[in-house]
Amino acid sequence: MSDSLPPLLLVGCGKMGGAMLDGWLKEGLAPSFIIDRHRESVPAPHHLVRSPDDVPADFRPGMIILATKPQKVDSVLPAVAPFAAHAPVISVLAGRTVRSLTDALAAHQPPGSPAPIVIRTMPNTPCAIGQGMTVCYAPPAATPAQRRLCTRLLRAVGEVAWVEHEDQIDIVTAISGSGPAYVFLLAELMEQLGVADGLPPELARQIARQTVAGSGALMQQSGIDAATLRRNVTSPNGTTQKALEVLMADDAWPATLAAALKAGAERARELSGPQPVS
Repeated sequence: MSDSLPPLLLVGCGKMGGAMLDGWLKEGLAPSFIIDRHRESVPAPHHLVRSPDDVPADFRPGMIILATKPQKVDSVLPAVAPFAAHAPVISVLAGRTVRSLTDALAAHQPPGSPAPIVIRTMPNTPCAIGQGMTVCYAPPAATPAQRRLCTRLLRAVGEVAWVEHEDQIDIVTAISGSGPAYVFLLAELMEQLGVADGLPPELARQIARQTVAGSGALMQQSGIDAATLRRNVTSPNGTTQKALEVLMADDAWPATLAAALKAGAERARELSGPQPVS
């Protein structure tokens, strides 16, 4: 593989698509087409168009990335489908299975076209700063080279991992896809409780944010598992131990988080249910 990335067809360039594009541009992206109605410009030699119909029919991308809003993807699939006869598709859409997208693309391809290859991914919002976690699933028809290219593309915005079974994406969605919201909620509550106990709002926010950010950085950079890091903070019969006894009671954080992850995973399964073919 050359040092530069192959030409891409990026369908949708909002927060997630834009974050990925910024990472790819830094790696040296071959001339590509970006489809987005709202982005104002892209650097040369790339091409910004407003509709898939504006992409030249003879353009041959190395990979197609579906990064539109899930509710809008069906309107662009008919025009994207011919390109999927020549390149695999990375989907970053929540709630769309490999089968539903494969069938929808195939329905709009010329007779005799090879079956589309769709790789399903679940990124999260820290991708916007290159610190994301993306988990991928590829069907058996995907080649090792296609998986490697997908990994390389997604590493531009953070870490990448693979699951062997598509239904594992549901719990991944609940843990890493939604996980940033849980962390933000923790910081939000710490800030609110600090203010309620007399801290100035700006100081409470600074303390809460840096505590969450610094703890995450320590866990990442030290390589020490979370349980050991927690024990390292916990002095016998100290303030942390007393607080953790409340948080770790059977009916407190363990049960609440288990219920939250179960609810999130169940909702992911509902969203990934049978999809109509476009």
